[in-house]
Amino acid sequence: MSTRSLVAVDLGASSGRVMAARVGDGTLELAEVARFDNTPVPVGGTLHWDVLRLYRGVLNGLRAAGQVDSVGVDTWAVDYGLLDADGVLLGNPVHYRDARTDGVMAKVLADVPAADLYATTGIQFLPFNTLYQLIAAAGSAQLAAARMLLLIPDLITYWLTGNAVAELTNASTTQLLDVSAGRWARDLAQRVGLRADLLPGIVSPGERIGELQSDVLAATGLAAPVPVTAVASHDTASAVVGVPAATERFAYISCGTWSLVGVELDRPVLTADSQAANFTNELGVDGTVRYLRNVMGLWLLQEALRTWNSAGVQVDLRTLLAEAARRPALVSVVDADHPDFLAPGDMPARIAAACRRRGQPEPESPAATVRCIVDSLALAHRTALADAQRLSGRDVDVVHVVGGGARNALLCQLTADACGIPVEAGPVEATALGNVLVQARAHGAVGDDLPAMRSLLRRTQPVRRYEPSADQRPWAEAAARLAEA
Repeated sequence: MSTRSLVAVDLGASSGRVMAARVGDGTLELAEVARFDNTPVPVGGTLHWDVLRLYRGVLNGLRAAGQVDSVGVDTWAVDYGLLDADGVLLGNPVHYRDARTDGVMAKVLADVPAADLYATTGIQFLPFNTLYQLIAAAGSAQLAAARMLLLIPDLITYWLTGNAVAELTNASTTQLLDVSAGRWARDLAQRVGLRADLLPGIVSPGERIGELQSDVLAATGLAAPVPVTAVASHDTASAVVGVPAATERFAYISCGTWSLVGVELDRPVLTADSQAANFTNELGVDGTVRYLRNVMGLWLLQEALRTWNSAGVQVDLRTLLAEAARRPALVSVVDADHPDFLAPGDMPARIAAACRRRGQPEPESPAATVRCIVDSLALAHRTALADAQRLSGRDVDVVHVVGGGARNALLCQLTADACGIPVEAGPVEATALGNVLVQARAHGAVGDDLPAMRSLLRRTQPVRRYEPSADQRPWAEAAARLAEA
């Protein structure tokens, strides 16, 4: 197999990166060539993504990467841009944390039974799903003028290639896809009053979307042809490809702004119990299903740090985590997934208020707040993992923590302790690695299946193992305390 030079465009909720890779038989090398902030912008009371600035970062990154054999794009899920009849973006995409969807889900479920939605889409009921965003936009001039809807990775690839498509793994997050058939649920869209004609054709990971257009080549200095390959364009789907699992008996936590906690299956779980537990069935590479629950994740910590820094309180995360590790465990814990923690704002104050409501000590310092956060996240991981095993019937022997959270040794150890299962942390860059591995396979540089790709990961990427504490009682008691409140 020949070695290929590939680029992963990986746009996360807080930053974007362009990663250059060399992939071949026994070779998997990855280097960051560009990084840029992804800071939302409030305008007129609405929170937007600065998508043109992100696109400029992508172009700069492609220039820095140099000549490559393929480009693939992954981003976060659910958000979208609307194009007019000329293919022009009608406005900056709205951020999923914007308040426009407040109360929308309840109105939809009053008209369409939750059981019907879940049986078709298999998607977790979250207030910011694309379905509810579109209903929130009903009646707007922008939606009336729209002729095409493109999710964020599809919008970037459209600007790069001129070809408008919807990649399957990200389409499956919208609550508008028939998860069993792998196609748009157009009858459902019409039932809730949405225009199914806005939805583009679907492509699967590994398909060729097109080539960089002439204006992109001019902006980046690259020479034609440069193919753009469909990858698992939902960043979590790429991260799961990047899990270095040796068998199917594994769970994963893709840990960043969100913690996505689940197992990989070969078919969706659409039972009433699964719906009641609010688990999601998102499509992955090679017909797999990412059966998982969204947990609020490191957003709690990120927003706490932002709050302290904005107030002039100088804090260092590494120092705070070291101090937090020395504090007693499980003194105060909160429901990490409570809606109070979703929006931007003063996270330490909200955590203190939640502790006060539960009759627990309020964290008296930043280190105490951090300890509360990591304990609470570990408990949320425990609950989600136990539910995933129970509902899917899949027992697991190891939990793979990938993404930025793999660097957080305290959280990884606490997750092992809480779950009672060994944690293997790494790779940190699982999303970019999963992105380039799908490209590499499409261009003949790696084997034909997920086990082959994961074997290459195990041979080339560092992983740290955390063994669980033998005593599960404190975690069981803390979980029961949360459940009773």
